[in-house]
Parts: sequence; C-alpha cells; structure tokens
Amino acid sequence: MRFSSVALAATLTLVCVSTSLSGQRPDAQIDARSMQLLAQGRSLMTAGNLDGATDVLETSVAVDPRNRAAFLLLAQVAESRDLPGKAIRLYREALLLEPNDVAALKGQGEALVAKGAVVRAKDNLVKIRTLCKGACPEATQLAAVIAKGPPIATAQVDKTPVAAKD
Repeated sequence: MRFSSVALAATLTLVCVSTSLSGQRPDAQIDARSMQLLAQGRSLMTAGNLDGATDVLETSVAVDPRNRAAFLLLAQVAESRDLPGKAIRLYREALLLEPNDVAALKGQGEALVAKGAVVRAKDNLVKIRTLCKGACPEATQLAAVIAKGPPIATAQVDKTPVAAKD
C-alpha cells in the first residue's frame, strides 16, 4: 500500500508540473502592455521628456523583465543624461537577456569609453567583430569612439574673486 501512495504522489506532482509549464508563455513573447509602454517611452524620449520616458520605460521593464528593447532605451536615456555608469548597468541587463545583441554591445562599449574603461570597450569591439560577418556599422561606430578616447575632464575654476585678508 505504501508503494501505491508514493506512486500516486509522484503522478500528481508530474501532472501539476506539466500543467503549470504549459500555462507559461515562451520567452520570445513579450507582454503586450510592456511593448505599449515601450512605444510610449520612445515617443516621450523623442519629445525630450527624459523624466517621463524613464518612468514609463521602468514600468515597461517591471511589467515584463524580458523586454530587452526597454533596457536598451533606458540605457540611451541614461547616456543622454551623462550617466555612463547607469547606462553600462542597463546595457548589461539587456546583454543578460541576449548576449549577442550587437546594439547593446556597441552602446555598452560607448558608455565604457565615456567612463574611461577603454580596454573593456575594446573587448566589446572584438565581440561585435566576431558576431558580424562583414560590414558592420556598429563595429565602425564603436571603433571611432574608442579611437577618440574618453572625454577629458577638467577641474572647474571658481571665478569669484577672493577678498584680501587684512
């Protein structure tokens, strides 16, 4: 009798697992609400409303964390705000979803150069060239950014005159 109750438990477990798996969506299918929010975020970014675009795109990612395009657009918003560290992290999120995304590799490489990590950006360039089997505009653009180098940061000088001490 004991053997049959174990077999029954195993069968029920198998049935529950198989029905729960059949109810899941495939990874290639992104939630329609997330895609709608992505389109709204893109239009807000184009209009110059970076705060609104960020809010909507973060909601898009919360609705469906597999929305790689939303991560890419969020990274572009971060770059336009001169936040290369945040952009690098967002590109990394996109690359976790698709490690061979050439646009994410290029964007991350550009953000790495802006942060001063030229060697890591060159690694991205090598990977892009490996993935592209011919003319690749992303590789050309990233190579140009690497050749230009990181932005030169200068110290700010306070132009207000200092009062003489007596």
